[in-house]
Amino acid sequence: MLAMNKMKILGFAVVTIAATVVITSCKDKRNTGWEYAPNMYEHIAYDPDQPNPNFKDGKTAQKPPAGTIPIGFTPFDYPNSKDGYELAGTEVKSPLPQTQANFADGQVLFEHFCSPCHGMSGQGDGLVVAHGYPAPPSYSKGQSSRGGAMKDLTDGKIYHTITYGVNAMGSYASQLAPEERWKVIMYVHHLQTL
Repeated sequence: MLAMNKMKILGFAVVTIAATVVITSCKDKRNTGWEYAPNMYEHIAYDPDQPNPNFKDGKTAQKPPAGTIPIGFTPFDYPNSKDGYELAGTEVKSPLPQTQANFADGQVLFEHFCSPCHGMSGQGDGLVVAHGYPAPPSYSKGQSSRGGAMKDLTDGKIYHTITYGVNAMGSYASQLAPEERWKVIMYVHHLQTL
C-alpha cells in the first residue's frame, strides 16, 4: 500500500512537470526564456552611430579636442602631394638605429608586404607582374615616376610613398606601423645597391 502511494505521488509529479513544460513552452514564441547575463548583448553604452541625449549636438561620436593625438598615432605632417613628397625627401630622416635586428625585421616585412609587387630583390619582378599587372620600377636601376633614379630615393621620399602610395601602389599606412615602415626603408636602401 505504501509503495502504491509512492507510485501515485511520483506519477502525479511527473504529469505535473510535463504539463508545466508544455504549457509554458507554448505561451510566447518570441520569448527566449530566462536571460543569463543580459548585459552581454543588451549593453548600456551608446553605439557611435546612435543619437545621444547627453551631448548638445545629440551625437554619440564626438570630435576629439583640438590638438590631441590618438594613443599610438605618429603624426606625419607632410601633405599627400608632389610638394609634400619633395619636402619629406629633404627633411625626414629615419629615427631608428642601423642595427642588424632592425635590418632583419625590415627584410621580413619587405618580403611579406612589398615583394608581391617589387620582387624579392626589388627589381620589380614580383608575382603580380606575372598576372598581367604593370611592373614597378627596379630599386637599383629604375626611374621614379616622380623624377630621379630609384636608387637615389631618400628616407623621407620612401616613407611618404609607403604612407600615401603612388600610382598603382596604394597606401600601406594601415598595414605597416611607422616603426615598421622605417625598418622596410632600411632594407630598401640595401636593395638600392644591388
